[in-house]
Amino acid sequence: MTSTTPSTEHPREPSPVSEQLRTSIDAAFPRIVEQLSDLVAIQGIAWEAFDARNLDRSAEAVAELVRGVGIDDVRILRVDNDGTPGGPAVVARRRAADGKPTVLLYAHHDVQPPGDPALWDTEPFVATERNGRLYGRGAADDKAGIMAHIGAIGALTEVLGDAFGVGVTLFIEGEEEAGSPTFRRFLETYREDLEADVIVVADSSNWKVGVPALTTSLRGLVDGMIEVQVLDHAVHSGMFGGPVLDAPTLLARLIATLHDDAGDVAIEGLAGGDHATVDYDERDYRADASVLEGVELAGTGSIASRLWHKPALSIIGMDIPSVALSSNTLLPRARAKFSLRLAPGEDPQGAMQAVRRHVESHAPFGATVTFTPGETGSPFQTDTSEPASRLALEALEEAWGVQPVEAGMGGSIPFIADLTELFPSAQILITGVEDPDSRAHSANESLHLGEFRKAVLAEAILLARLDDQGLADT
Repeated sequence: MTSTTPSTEHPREPSPVSEQLRTSIDAAFPRIVEQLSDLVAIQGIAWEAFDARNLDRSAEAVAELVRGVGIDDVRILRVDNDGTPGGPAVVARRRAADGKPTVLLYAHHDVQPPGDPALWDTEPFVATERNGRLYGRGAADDKAGIMAHIGAIGALTEVLGDAFGVGVTLFIEGEEEAGSPTFRRFLETYREDLEADVIVVADSSNWKVGVPALTTSLRGLVDGMIEVQVLDHAVHSGMFGGPVLDAPTLLARLIATLHDDAGDVAIEGLAGGDHATVDYDERDYRADASVLEGVELAGTGSIASRLWHKPALSIIGMDIPSVALSSNTLLPRARAKFSLRLAPGEDPQGAMQAVRRHVESHAPFGATVTFTPGETGSPFQTDTSEPASRLALEALEEAWGVQPVEAGMGGSIPFIADLTELFPSAQILITGVEDPDSRAHSANESLHLGEFRKAVLAEAILLARLDDQGLADT
């Protein structure tokens, strides 16, 4: 693709089965939205500070929805992580008929904390429909992903009945927003139950309202802490200030070395390039990212390449006193947490060492710099010539009536690397229920209901095509 305006001159002609699925989903859609709204009301947050019983309620609600579309083999499972129980995951199975592929449908039922309620225009856990969007925490990320699976299976059951032979395994995780701490162990424990020919991860975004996307690449991720120490203990700024700079000032100077004057990441040894084939218009990016007027964009190369194929580094937290607690004191130490997105093909461990070398070699004024590595996640890139990708692109085109974009995503889904490693023969598809204004993780998270309806239809068409054609190369 070379344009953000896909061709509509010769849209794919819908098949009779696709039209039947569309009719079924249209009739069921009010009920699907109602069920999604019920899920939004459950405050399932997999963070220690929140009531874990709500996660159990959320898992039970999802299990009941799965049973409601005719799948009887439904279990709520969890594994321990060093003695600490992981989040409850729903695993449901509908076995494949002879000669038919099995598809694993992934989503997650846990959500981000709501944050400051004053920033919300509606109650975070009361699904509220306004101007064609459904607002609420988890309405998009990722309870809409769950309902895309449920809605698609329901339509296929109604339209094809017993003739639908594709095996379906639902894996609805319960701790994704907490970093999926037991994900790998869960896959290893229940590997036989989760084996599949195709894995559909419904946790990404479409290109924009009216244009679907298949996510074909993800950036990797590494994070960690950088601490600067300059004094043994705090001292009076009037008595000692001048000859020595305080730790927050030196930390700021160190952070400033992480980017060059153009705004590109300046850490030596990181991969990246201007490889994107999609044109992301700067005006669209500014609007989607809510960039303030007059703010210059950082980096070089195309917007899409800067988002998908180059590293991006952010400081996401700092430990220094707040303004309310500030005093005339030279602070002895300060630390910051960095988050570094990696280009596809980058080795996370190598990238972590590159950051370490950079910060230790740029210690300002001889300050003591301590580097503490954090989490890592591998990047991902799919082969769109594989049969499952081809069928997914066809399904998106039928559902939306325009050609889909093969898009990278600037974000990371670290557990994709575990799926790739443990299920090496599976074809992985990353699909979207969100759009650029969904504001996942932010206040006023929302779901465009028109796009959601098409996402449900696209998944149903994909499964119907897999049932009809299988995974043979054509």
